[in-house]
Formats: sequence, C-alpha cells, structure tokens
Amino acid sequence: MSEFITIGEAMVLFGSCEPDLALKDASEYRKFLAGAEVNVCVGVARQGHSATYVTALGDDPFGHFIEETIQKNGIETDYISFTKDFWTGFMMKNRVINGDPDIFYWRKNSAAANFAKAKIDEIDLSDTKFAHLSGIFPAISDNALNVFRYLVTKLQEAGVRTTFDPNLRPQLWESQDYMIQVTNELAAQSEIILPGVNEGDILVGTREPSEIADFYLNQSDITQTVIVKLGEEGAYVKQKDGREFTVAGFKAKEVVDTVGAGDGFAAGLISSLLEGETIEQAVRRASAIGCLAVQSPGDNDGYPTVEELQAFYAEQA
Repeated sequence: MSEFITIGEAMVLFGSCEPDLALKDASEYRKFLAGAEVNVCVGVARQGHSATYVTALGDDPFGHFIEETIQKNGIETDYISFTKDFWTGFMMKNRVINGDPDIFYWRKNSAAANFAKAKIDEIDLSDTKFAHLSGIFPAISDNALNVFRYLVTKLQEAGVRTTFDPNLRPQLWESQDYMIQVTNELAAQSEIILPGVNEGDILVGTREPSEIADFYLNQSDITQTVIVKLGEEGAYVKQKDGREFTVAGFKAKEVVDTVGAGDGFAAGLISSLLEGETIEQAVRRASAIGCLAVQSPGDNDGYPTVEELQAFYAEQA
C-alpha cells in the first residue's frame, strides 16, 4: 500500500487555449486530467512518493482516459472502480491570467457521486502515512458526503495523518450556509487545515490570517496546524502550541493558468512532511510548487519532479 492516499472525483477538463476569452467565444480546447484531489496525488507522486487514488469512473472513453493518465503519473489505481450505470464527470474552463476562471461542470449523478461506501472497507491503510481530504468530493452528492465521513473514521482508526483543503465550490452546494456548516465540520476532523484568505473570509468571516487560524485551532482537539495561503506572499502558519510564523512565497515569471496552485501547495507540503522535513521546509516547498503550477496550462502540468524542484530553488538563490 502507498504512503499517501486521497479520494475524489477525477474529471476530464476541456480547457480553452486562448487566454481571457469567455467560454462561449473560445474555439480551441485542450483535454486534461482534472480534479483537486487527483492533482495533489500527481504532485506527491512526482516528488517520488507512492500514492493511491480512490474514485469511481464511468465505463466510457473519459473514464479510461483518466485511469490511463493517472497510471502514467505513477499513481496506484487499485481502488478505482468502473461502472456502466453512471458516467464520468467532465468540465470546461476558460484560461485566465488573473483571478479565477469560469468553470462549468457536467458531474451530477456521475460515477463518483454514486461511489459505493462498501468500497472503503476494501482499502488497505497499513502503510499509509498521510491522506489528503478536500471539501469538493463531499459536495458532489449526499452519498459522497457519507462516504467521505466513513473514510475519515477509517483514517482515524488507522492513525493516518490528514490534511484538509476547503476547496470551496459554491455551485456544488445547496446553499452557502450549508456549505460553510459542513465544510467547517469536516475541517475539524483533520490535523492540518489549508484555507486560503478568500476561503477564510467566507468560512470564518475574516481575512485576518491569525483569526482564521484561531477559529480552526479552537474548534477541534484534532487540528494541530493551520496554514493560511497568502498567494505570492507565501503562507501564515499557526500551531496548537501557539507558535506562529510566515513563510515567504515565490514570484512567478509568467502566469499562464491560475488553477492548480492550491493543490500544488498541498502536494508540496505533504511530500515534504513525508520526508520528515520541518513545517517551515514543508511550507517552503508547498509555495514553490504552487508557484510552478501557475506557470503551465492545465491543473497539474506544472508540478515538478524532484530534479525540477531543485532547479527552481537554484534559480531563486
């Protein structure tokens, strides 16, 4: 079994090629593997760690493309199941240089939304050290939320460390109030929480990093560390023992596509912690991979190998 595991909905992404055009005006698209959790899996694997991805896919061309692409990235697919009863989700996104893109989903009643809870009992967690959890998978259906909660209990029983990224997708929730309530409940079950300042504003009602951190540290005995992502400025870290500090970020040479930075951040953090590095070193790697992510198209194309990361560090020296 792998050192790292995550569950989510992998999708096919059709990304427009021309920057800053509305989707209705774009005429050329590229096909990519997408999905926040699988992005993190790709990033962790590219840093040389064994990684397993859990999902359900439709027995269709999109599903088989996703499985093959995941395998090409060196990720274990033992817990990916196929079904003829439901389709594989897909999405469209325009390319943006600044801000967030327009995104449209075709994922309602997808294979992942109908993931069989019994499949969780088949997962071998004996060698798993870290699991990454995201607020997206539990948002896609009531069934997925139940599966997510069941997996969390299994991870806790196995002593697996967990990270949680809110990854807010308001269009997937029935209301903003419900999104806030459930997302914060789920966050309380993880050791490390990774909100961005914009997410903190929605979930906690403040953009002040220390106040965001305090909210999550105070709501749960399980949560030990909160890392608030600040974009180019880096990240603010606060821990249960009161220790707090900011790790400087990196400036991208050219922003090609803003999507994937947060998932790259999570991948950098987790891969570093798997290697026994300090939280400061882990956040530095997280910021580096986040910076590299925005300099390539697609959600995870810019995630570096070990050698590419070292070359990036050398350029910053």
